[in-house]
Amino acid sequence: MADEDDALDFAIVVYREDECWDAELLPVVLTSDLKGLIHALRQQPSESGTIGLVAVGDEFFVALRVLGERVDVFLSDIAASWDFPLARQVLDYLDVPVPDEEELDEILQDEETVLPAGDLSIFADLGLDEMELGILSGDIDLLPEDVLSSIAARLGFSEPFERAIESVFG
Repeated sequence: MADEDDALDFAIVVYREDECWDAELLPVVLTSDLKGLIHALRQQPSESGTIGLVAVGDEFFVALRVLGERVDVFLSDIAASWDFPLARQVLDYLDVPVPDEEELDEILQDEETVLPAGDLSIFADLGLDEMELGILSGDIDLLPEDVLSSIAARLGFSEPFERAIESVFG
């Protein structure tokens, strides 16, 4: 897709209508506003819940799923909470403490390790189990948009997701 110098922030809403998946780009401002993101996802009717996929540069991603009043959230790397408002907001939403400096140093000591937070089973009923999501999010060689593209392919909405991505990366 894009190399690291071209990494952008994006938010995409994915929904199902008449048995078909569709995806649309959301305003980039939502990549730093969890409440606004949840509000935008609730505005889109969908047969199996609305999915939000957010990539913040080459740093981390957030996946959300809104089913009625229920909101499931997954953050790919809690270390991002020190530098990025969205990651911090996700941890607050999940009631997970933001790691202090010492904890963060321990997490970052091994550059091969990322520590996710949230619901690893967010897409289990759609065919992406916890282990697979954990493996994808833990692959430090993949950029967030590549992981989200893999998730989209696994869940069956690769084509609409890629169309929405093309509007970001051209």
